[in-house]
Amino acid sequence: MLTIIDKMIKQRRDSITQFEAGKREDLAAIERAEVALLAAYMPARLADAEIEALIAEAIAATGASGIAGMGKVMAVLKPKLAGRADMGAVSARIKAKLAG
Repeated sequence: MLTIIDKMIKQRRDSITQFEAGKREDLAAIERAEVALLAAYMPARLADAEIEALIAEAIAATGASGIAGMGKVMAVLKPKLAGRADMGAVSARIKAKLAG
């Protein structure tokens, strides 16, 4: 259920961006209201420090040492972070850690 709600929120945020670009503030306001309603059903977002700790733990658990290990790390983190973090941002953080 969290995955579905998260996807619905992302769709509405995309719509808001498009409506604002098209000067349709009336439609953007409706989408913002729907985002607020859907967000109430999502678990609390994790703090950056908590996400960083989970990433470090997953890297250690998988033994990933380069970009090639990113899929393994994401597989470990996805169930733990579903609906609690922006997975795109998490992916970028993992990539930075494994590349550096």
